[in-house]
Amino acid sequence: MQNISKHITYAEATRSEAAAARGIANTPNDVHLTAMRYVAERVFEPMRAHFGEAIRINSFFRSQQVNALIGGAVTSQHMKGEAIDIGRYANSKYTLADLFWYIREHLVFDQLIWEHGTDSEPGWVHVSLKPSGNRREVLQAYKQSGLTKYKQFILEKKKVIAVSAATVFFVAITAGLIWSYLKRKNK
Repeated sequence: MQNISKHITYAEATRSEAAAARGIANTPNDVHLTAMRYVAERVFEPMRAHFGEAIRINSFFRSQQVNALIGGAVTSQHMKGEAIDIGRYANSKYTLADLFWYIREHLVFDQLIWEHGTDSEPGWVHVSLKPSGNRREVLQAYKQSGLTKYKQFILEKKKVIAVSAATVFFVAITAGLIWSYLKRKNK
């Protein structure tokens, strides 16, 4: 089968360990493949070009049977080929937060979800894209009583940067004081 895009193979895009273990086919039709190519070319490939290294695909296409097997949402865009869950490899230079912010600030999307994880790093990033009518909805997934829930995403990159800037300022002042002390001590 032909690749979905320059950096996504058909096997990657349809891989499901749960389906393989149970002998369930996870085969997209032509409509699904068209949607998958659309997502790959407009979301995945621009990220790949920007970060300049491999980006892990956790989940892309899911047949209805595979989606039900793994407990996916009954309205999951993965079943239409319109959604991709992305992760990172252990040796990646980027973080998942980097991927999330890049998508949010530079790409068109329908839904962008900070999936679980912490306030500084998601467990993975879900992004979907439709040919038209994209909502640019940004959500954060969390667990409550064992169930996955979603809320509007409220973290701001600027706050993370402000904390980092404060830390850099503190380190710079401390280093300056130490340098002054050592300079006086050596006189």
